Amino acid sequence: MTHRSWTATTIALRGLLAQLRRPELMVFIPAVTLAAFWMGGERMLILTALGAPMLFVIAGAFRFTGAGSNPVPDVLTGLALRPQIVTQMDKVLRDGPISGLTTACLVVQFDDAPALLDRHGRAAQTEILTRCAERLCATLRGGDAVARLEGGGFAVALGPVRRLDLETAVQLCARLQSALSPPISLNGARIYVTCSIGFCLGDRAPLAEGAALLDAAQVAADDALRNGPGAIRAFMPDMTRTRADRDALREDLETALDEGQIRAHFQPQISTDTGAISGFEALARWHHPTRGLIPPMDFLPAIEDCGLSGRLCEVMVYNALLALVRWDKAGLKVPAVAVNFSRSELRNPGLASKLKWELDRFDLTPDRLTVEILETVVAETENDVVVANIAAISQLGCGVDLDDFGTGHASITSIRRFPVRRIKIDRSFVTRVDEDREQQKVVSAILSMAERLGMETLAEGVETQGEHAMLAQLGCGHVQGFGVARPMPVEDTVDWINRHLSRQSGTPRISNRAR
Repeated sequence: MTHRSWTATTIALRGLLAQLRRPELMVFIPAVTLAAFWMGGERMLILTALGAPMLFVIAGAFRFTGAGSNPVPDVLTGLALRPQIVTQMDKVLRDGPISGLTTACLVVQFDDAPALLDRHGRAAQTEILTRCAERLCATLRGGDAVARLEGGGFAVALGPVRRLDLETAVQLCARLQSALSPPISLNGARIYVTCSIGFCLGDRAPLAEGAALLDAAQVAADDALRNGPGAIRAFMPDMTRTRADRDALREDLETALDEGQIRAHFQPQISTDTGAISGFEALARWHHPTRGLIPPMDFLPAIEDCGLSGRLCEVMVYNALLALVRWDKAGLKVPAVAVNFSRSELRNPGLASKLKWELDRFDLTPDRLTVEILETVVAETENDVVVANIAAISQLGCGVDLDDFGTGHASITSIRRFPVRRIKIDRSFVTRVDEDREQQKVVSAILSMAERLGMETLAEGVETQGEHAMLAQLGCGHVQGFGVARPMPVEDTVDWINRHLSRQSGTPRISNRAR
């Protein structure tokens, strides 16, 4: 066989295989089988009936494309892929010294993307990304390339340009933000999205390579997202060191959580009516093997930034329930322990089931666990998952405390959406309440509102006996703070409880005003 005939045969076979990859041609198999029977009898019928489907399978007509997956809109599938824009930037950077042209990379990330997904769902998120991709492509030049990134954002590789400075890049970022700012109409709702953008100019990349340029823009975008919404950041070399430090800190925090270095200290809560212990609050402390005890403000923000809030919450719940069992075995009466829950943990649809499993594991009733949520969560959330979770926790039998009340600007209507049992008055209203008449008026108003709504009250940050006494006279039900006791390891709580019970038996009760 000559080379030309071999090539023609190969082309014909490729064409036949391409046609056989079309599953709709399977409808002709019965007709082909019947024709085979007429032409060759029963033997040909059997061969055709068995062989034809095998040809379709070999050709790939039933190739798996992802069971149950929704088709991706054409706009998204038409975007470039990461390797394509890297290759494009590689070429510009390589030819730059000769051509005098340069490029830049921009990474667009959407602010509060998890909340967008929780609120509207996966299908709506895909539609929103499609609309945003259309707007980005319409704003950019023909030679610019847009690629979809794994986390839901976009990367933009600018086509070759003669001059490109910092100011021009910032103006381009602002133009892209403006293009995405109009509301998106979806299922009768108007959805507003904002984005933060990081960029790196070609001559400022760590290496003259497309991959390094994209990585630098991603680092800048991460920094913009942390400082958002709507932030713009240019890549700076020290950002890489900061990111490396943050990654190292994440490893340290994961190790600390896994090895029990981060554990609960317990601060007591006292009834102003009887002086009895009404509960403890579990507060995270880091017992570092070389740096000693690290204050919470030095690591809690990093826990949130590193996405480890859920893991910390698991540790704190475990420590709290273990402490309750320990006090019960010692014959000490501690009604409940409160644990702080972050916004991200409250987004977990399985939270109530997880808490029930933990309570059953320790053989404790749900009323022994109190869930503390920040007032800002109540004031700002429109997330149905958060609302449903808090309702499910209350139905389970756990108490719900509203923490830092007075700082989150929650309306009475928003408070009533949640089954709050008790509000915790922020320490900013408690300080010098025994001396400042204006403070007393504010606290009295809060207590009056709580009484009308049928909620208990607890004042946090109580540091002096005078504040304690005044809060009792005003009608606050419970107090907590350094004036009662500092947070302590669980090992020290037994002695403290016994000392408190001894003092309580010989101390006259502070009388409350009529409630």
